[in-house]
Amino acid sequence: MENMWIERYKFKNEPFAHQRKYLEDYWKRPYAALFADMGTGKTFMVINNFSMLYDVGRINAVVVIAPKGVYRNWVDIEIPKHMPDHVVYRIALWTPSPRKAEQAQLDALWDVSEDLKILVMNVEALSTQKGTNYVSRFLNATKTFMAIDESTTIKTPTAKRAKSVVKLGRQAAYRRIMTGSPVTRSPLDIYQQCDFLSEDCLDSPSYYSFRARYAILVEKTMGAHSFKKVVGYRKLDELKEKLDKFAYRIRKEECLDLPEKVFIKREVNLTKEQIKAYNEMKTMALALFDDGEMVTTVNALTQIMRLHQIVCGHVKLDDGTVKDLPNYRVQELLAVVEEASDKVIIWANYRHDIEQIKLALAKEYGMSAVGTFYGDTDEEERRRVVREFQDPDSELRFFVGNPRTGGYGLTLTAANTVVYYSNSFDLEVRLQSEDRAHRIGQTRSVTYVDLMCTGTVDEKIVKALRDKILIANEVLGEEMKKWLI
Repeated sequence: MENMWIERYKFKNEPFAHQRKYLEDYWKRPYAALFADMGTGKTFMVINNFSMLYDVGRINAVVVIAPKGVYRNWVDIEIPKHMPDHVVYRIALWTPSPRKAEQAQLDALWDVSEDLKILVMNVEALSTQKGTNYVSRFLNATKTFMAIDESTTIKTPTAKRAKSVVKLGRQAAYRRIMTGSPVTRSPLDIYQQCDFLSEDCLDSPSYYSFRARYAILVEKTMGAHSFKKVVGYRKLDELKEKLDKFAYRIRKEECLDLPEKVFIKREVNLTKEQIKAYNEMKTMALALFDDGEMVTTVNALTQIMRLHQIVCGHVKLDDGTVKDLPNYRVQELLAVVEEASDKVIIWANYRHDIEQIKLALAKEYGMSAVGTFYGDTDEEERRRVVREFQDPDSELRFFVGNPRTGGYGLTLTAANTVVYYSNSFDLEVRLQSEDRAHRIGQTRSVTYVDLMCTGTVDEKIVKALRDKILIANEVLGEEMKKWLI
């Protein structure tokens, strides 16, 4: 009967088979884990899950907790794109210092109405008392569906935000966690994520009892202190059986109905140092064009490139040296690859960025997990990197390259996730680099992730390339000012 209701449900966008399966089996459960690969439509499933619960009167509010890189996407893209047309809702983004319009949207959540009320917040805010108190008040006043996007952000039991999320979850009527890879380092990662769902779902009253059951511990001594060290794991089949009772797992290769290419945007905030450097460089560029001198395409693209380098996290000085700028871009990249379960291609436009990416990934995953392919890579090393990347048994998991160097002719179908840390300005280079993974031999849908800083040339470059626009034709005359402003 319920499945028939779902068959007749007025979706805004028709669900794929794997999405419909989730909704049929899990939509009315008090708690559930959605372990779905990047690009399989986790947000679609969750949005329609809470719209169904709202339709039958079980909830009147939603709280979405997500990392900085994606939480605005829920407000700007995902909910407007997927929310069924018949659902009337009001939505607000929580920030510690809201602008006037943002404050008005937050205030509207407290109005007495029949609308579905949706609060979206970044997970970092729950490290603060102000953010935690606000969500708690909202939960107390409503019948709420609470979802944690990229739930590995709460995997650390001792972290303040993880403790806050678990405590807040007890106030929600329905709870969901969402991630592609719930286990990033060890099976113990799963405990805190599942504790948010229910204190009973893993049959362990505490993290320490959970660890004692599933980890192999040895007593270690350091000076006068002794501690227990994890040296292995056990009973993982039992743990899997427990997870299977409330978790929906879907891999990309199982979704034969997915489109061939899936595009995702990940927002990166600028640091105050980047904002200062960007504004100074923008002022200088605008002054150049206001002088009335002839501006060539080359000059225009040079100004864009300088601004682009700043948002990527560095600036090239007049003497040719490169100065690092504090930035969140590498941090966001690590969050993306943590979500990806298989091999990943990472394209970066600048030599400096490639070197920084290599160092960060090597520190996190080991040197053998990373291979680079750019101007400084000799031919023998290039052949080795491609060969090992394509080898399913190789430890080499990350291919980091310049799309102008490695974006032509190579077959890199071992990956079905491609991250653009930074983009080339050349449309042909972008299309060719996309096709390194999406070509003959690829049997899976490919997900493309663009890191971008909104409100900058970074965002405009990505949009132009996605719309298949030749950037060089766009940045002359008055159009150039539009790109800068």
